[in-house]
Amino acid sequence: MYFLGLSSFEMLAMFRRGMFYAYLTIYLRHYLGLSVTATTLFATLPMLMNTFSQSFIWGRISDRFQLRRSLIMAGELLGALGTLALWFLHRMSDDPKLSGYIIIAGLTCVELFWSMSNISWSALISDLYPEKERGRIQGRLSSMGGIGRMMGVLIGGLLYNGLNTRYSGWGFHQGALFFVAAGVMVASTLPLLLLPEGGISKPVPTAKSKPEVARHSMSGNLNVYLLFLLAMVLINFGRNSIAIIFPQYLSSASGLAVNSLTLSYILNIQSIAIICFGWFAGWICYRLGREIALLAGVVSAIAALLLLWLKVDLAWITTANFLRGIGDAIIMAAAYEIASVYIPPKKRASWFAWFNTTFFLSWGLPGTLLVGPLVDYLIAAGHSEPWSYRASFAAAAALACAGLLVQAGLFLYRRRAASDSSAP
Repeated sequence: MYFLGLSSFEMLAMFRRGMFYAYLTIYLRHYLGLSVTATTLFATLPMLMNTFSQSFIWGRISDRFQLRRSLIMAGELLGALGTLALWFLHRMSDDPKLSGYIIIAGLTCVELFWSMSNISWSALISDLYPEKERGRIQGRLSSMGGIGRMMGVLIGGLLYNGLNTRYSGWGFHQGALFFVAAGVMVASTLPLLLLPEGGISKPVPTAKSKPEVARHSMSGNLNVYLLFLLAMVLINFGRNSIAIIFPQYLSSASGLAVNSLTLSYILNIQSIAIICFGWFAGWICYRLGREIALLAGVVSAIAALLLLWLKVDLAWITTANFLRGIGDAIIMAAAYEIASVYIPPKKRASWFAWFNTTFFLSWGLPGTLLVGPLVDYLIAAGHSEPWSYRASFAAAAALACAGLLVQAGLFLYRRRAASDSSAP
């Protein structure tokens, strides 16, 4: 029953995100005329608000009062109201670029409420499942979320230009995508009624799992946890830095110039990989060990970025997107399982807020500080738009490689610590 409620919520949440955000970047860039760097702000500024709120407001409240489900429901309902208001506000301006900045500012405000949902969701999974089950559950939730995202991307592609009967951008300009997104947020609160409030008022069941490297000695070790977070910052910033600009690259009139429906097919290749590998991610973590599984997922993500840099035809781009999905599924399951071992139960919400920060900020901040300015600079310097986007993919791969090295070093440190502790 718990998994039914969790998976239903995850499917609806990912449906809304895939439908809305995959096309918002195109709307801001090609309809409202913002620069590449400016379009990344719709992820950067809201995610800064999200991580600040998780760390300093909602994480502390969730831990202090052991509230999980209530905060998730409140966050989704308030987010729905904010999304509706956002459409009305951005239509009040006759200046397209000002409308774009209104969307960015509005999403930043709305994220204050969505962050209530994000942090409580992470803590609730650890509340409900023992350590042995968390990687498997997180992977299967990613798989179910992939189904929702695939459906959302497809519906978003249809609504973006009004089923090919309207102009490109119609879905946002006339409000259809805003209205559907808000409705899905309200609907996503219903599966939560199948879940308990959460919290650790009762002892969390424990189960023996396959021995890992110095597992329990690392629980609550802040220095080791911070090193793990550094690795995840580099990994997530590298692999997710292209999330905002990738649809722009595919739909650019000077490049591949795919329409919104074709774009949905390409993006959904990533969802298909998440569905397939997410369901077995827990088993992969068990067979390889969670640390090795994480490293394998990062290698898959780096390979995808390198393919996007080197190849320009749709067959290779599709292959790269499949590898991105494999990396997404395995990294999310393995990293969450590792984090849940490092985090002591009484600090779940507040420490998970730091872990979530490495993920949420990766959707916007590296785009604003690295790949967005790089693309704009190269275009201004006279390079073609497609070539400039591809150069940013190479930069993203280099960043993820740095994270891979840090995570590999941490793994070797843990293995050495285990050997020293077991020596007579």
